[in-house]
Amino acid sequence: MKKDLHPAYGFVVFRDKSAGTAFLSRSTLAGRGDLPTVEWEDGATHPVFDVDVSAASHPFWTGTARVLDSEGRVEKFRRRYGRR
Repeated sequence: MKKDLHPAYGFVVFRDKSAGTAFLSRSTLAGRGDLPTVEWEDGATHPVFDVDVSAASHPFWTGTARVLDSEGRVEKFRRRYGRR
């Protein structure tokens, strides 16, 4: 295999600021040198990447999702065009 072909793969802290949660995972973002760092629970320093939406703040996973179309498509068609 060729050397230096693949990006660096290491630990990164993903932080969801809207929910106030963070989790440690592995990613190729670890190779980026422009990310800020944070000291994690294990005492090690890891790069941190801020995300807009995670499972902690997504409406589907939190149970706050709303059904916009509660009326069925067939009933909506019949109401609009009906029998004439």
